[in-house]
Amino acid sequence: MAFQDKTLVCRDCGREFTFTAGEQEFYLSRGLQSEPTRCKECRLERRRGRFGEAREMHAAVCAACSQECEVPFEPRGDRPVYCNECFAKMRSSR
Repeated sequence: MAFQDKTLVCRDCGREFTFTAGEQEFYLSRGLQSEPTRCKECRLERRRGRFGEAREMHAAVCAACSQECEVPFEPRGDRPVYCNECFAKMRSSR
């Protein structure tokens, strides 16, 4: 299937952006069926949070190495919490 670049309109800022053929192939390979609705800049802004505010971090103790760490969610106590290093190790071992 040959893809061609498409011009889409960002739902946040209203600017046109290009949904490239390569991006379309990537979406298909990941099973994504919807086209992006935001331009790259608005997607990045959305990930950073409103107005560029830093995420609220919460103190926690890593379940694997017992070191103190900060996580971007409030630990509830019903599931283990891991520091960045231990989380990356667990993820790579899968």
